[in-house]
This record gives sequence, structure tokens and C-alpha cells, in this order.
Amino acid sequence: MKKKLLLCVLGLALLAPLVGCNTVNGFGRDLQKVGEKIEDSTKKK
Repeated sequence: MKKKLLLCVLGLALLAPLVGCNTVNGFGRDLQKVGEKIEDSTKKK
């Protein structure tokens, strides 16, 4: 039961950014921003 709920929540979390951007180009920019944030957080440590 918990696994199904977790999979549903994870699936929705992964689909939300795709719905938020209307183009592949927009998705690329969003993905780049996420990568930059991750990169910045690793540099601070």
C-alpha cells in the first residue's frame, strides 16, 4: 500500500515539470536550472 502511494506521488512529481513547460526548449531550460542549483549546492559544501 505504501509503495503504491509513494509511486503515485513520485510519478506526479516527475510529471509536474513537464506540464509546466509548453515546449521542449522550455523543459531544457528548466532542467538546466535544476542542474545549476545542484551544482551550486555541491560547491557550497
